[in-house]
Amino acid sequence: MGVLLYIFSIVIFYLVVKMAVRDGINSSKIGQSIEEKDEIKQSLKASFLDNDLDN
Repeated sequence: MGVLLYIFSIVIFYLVVKMAVRDGINSSKIGQSIEEKDEIKQSLKASFLDNDLDN
């Protein structure tokens, strides 16, 4: 029973840290600027066929 409680607490801790880091990065100025640059790069590609090597 103790082992299951330990594993469950580790999983909860992992999820809390993961969400905190993701929210912290996305709300920071650096994270927002990276997100804007990534959106610009994605908008330049019209479809997956643009990356096709056969063309």
